[in-house]
Amino acid sequence: MSIMEQPANPGLKKHYMKTTTVAFMIYSMVCAGAYGIEDMIPVAGPGLTMVMLLILPFIWGTPQSLVNAELGSAIPEEGGYYKWVQRALGEFWAFQAGWWRTISIYFDNTLYVVLAGAYLATAAHLSDTEAYIFKAAVIIFFTYINIRGIKDVGAVSTIISILVIVAFGIVTVIGLLHWHANPFVPFIPEGQSLFESIGYGLAIGMWMYSGYESMSTLAGEVKNPQVIPKALLITAPIIIATYILPTMAGIASVGRWDSWATEGGITYSDVATSAGYHGLGLFFVAVAVIAQFSIYNAYIASGSRVFFSLAEDNLAPKFFTKCSKKRGVPYVTVLSMGIFSLLISPFSFDVIVVVDVMLLMASYVLIFISGIVLRIKEGDMPRPFKVPVGTKVFAAMCIPPILIAFIALFINGTDYFLGGMVGIISGPVMYFVFKRLYGGMAKIDSVKYPLNPKTGLGFGDVRRMAWMFAGLTVTGLIALGFLPWYEDPAYYTDYYGVEGLFEAMMRWIEYITVGSGIVAVLLAVIARRVDPAGRIGPKEVNQPVSIIVEE
Repeated sequence: MSIMEQPANPGLKKHYMKTTTVAFMIYSMVCAGAYGIEDMIPVAGPGLTMVMLLILPFIWGTPQSLVNAELGSAIPEEGGYYKWVQRALGEFWAFQAGWWRTISIYFDNTLYVVLAGAYLATAAHLSDTEAYIFKAAVIIFFTYINIRGIKDVGAVSTIISILVIVAFGIVTVIGLLHWHANPFVPFIPEGQSLFESIGYGLAIGMWMYSGYESMSTLAGEVKNPQVIPKALLITAPIIIATYILPTMAGIASVGRWDSWATEGGITYSDVATSAGYHGLGLFFVAVAVIAQFSIYNAYIASGSRVFFSLAEDNLAPKFFTKCSKKRGVPYVTVLSMGIFSLLISPFSFDVIVVVDVMLLMASYVLIFISGIVLRIKEGDMPRPFKVPVGTKVFAAMCIPPILIAFIALFINGTDYFLGGMVGIISGPVMYFVFKRLYGGMAKIDSVKYPLNPKTGLGFGDVRRMAWMFAGLTVTGLIALGFLPWYEDPAYYTDYYGVEGLFEAMMRWIEYITVGSGIVAVLLAVIARRVDPAGRIGPKEVNQPVSIIVEE
């Protein structure tokens, strides 16, 4: 049977969702306020920050939302982007996209609880034990909300999103009324090049405009899934306004651009307090904490569904497909996220985030490529929403974000790059383990997804792994040349308090790069013997375009 013909899991419960509810869930996943931009202002400069917030939606955020809206309308299945990549590029690359993005969410989502705990611990002078009790209570409460189902998740997202929008609306009005400085001056910090400033600010800006694909993973639980692409198009401009207007008004009213920071510096709450509205300042701090809860709540729902879909496709343990009989929620995957958060929430923000960025960027690249491939392979596939451009223009629209994602791999920091390399390697390793253990898509359709009896994997998988490790080798070689020139080793000594840390990280990058090159060569040699070019599954014999894409 084809992917589109697979029956829905009978344990899942479908809900009719309002457009506004879905829009607020997307708002929570992507935005939930302008928190984080405070750190972008002093390192990039106020002028460049404003320009990047204006430009990034067109070359990063908007292409994301448009591609996700088109693919989501065409393939509205549980698992979302994982199913899109599966249809476009096959089982192996779909697993990589699903695994990388889900693992990044498991780590990334805990960050919001850690940040909320840090805000409260600082304000209320909590001990480490008291702070952990607070974080654990938050994790348990929102895990419970998610076990109740996406209707409850949507209700919580709606309430908190309205509070956040109102809070930033108030900040914007107060800032505009007390405007006294040019928010575009200086354009970049004195003594810093434009290239350096872009490098420092780009990573934060990309993070702020990421997450548009997240709601897609819940499509199998929505009776009217076409509401998701519609909500995406509604939410995108609201998110842009949430970032640009209060930031411009805040810099213009408070000034002191070099003192903005999420921790220990000027924040959006200071826009109200500096104008004499101290009560509103306290309200804004409370909303800042609640907003982190909103993101955490929504991402439990989104992040837990891909493991459910992987398990349905026999690429993860089957217990992940268990659903509660009463509410039809995949409760095992939801609980897994809660337990993971409880285990790593005692760690600091910096330790958790280092594995996140490269996994996020790699999965986004596969989504953009899938959008292009499906335009070519299946141009006639019904798309209730279709980006109103031809295939060549559509591909041109996807190229800038792919390039930006690649650049972002190198400018986020050596610690992020090293952690990301380890995370990337986990993808093919876990695919090999799960494919051999559970059989993968061959158990669903052995004609379309035949197993190679010599490897126990799909035909062509060994070659795909070889190409993947070759790509990681090339990326590592670029990093070995670029990072020593781009980075300041003293920063890592000062930040982490470890002498010689930068040099140690570069050695590990060298080891992984060399190791990846050796693995790529070995896999290529093995592939020639057990997985030769042209040895394809029966279903693919009359589909030359599919062969090209798969390889």
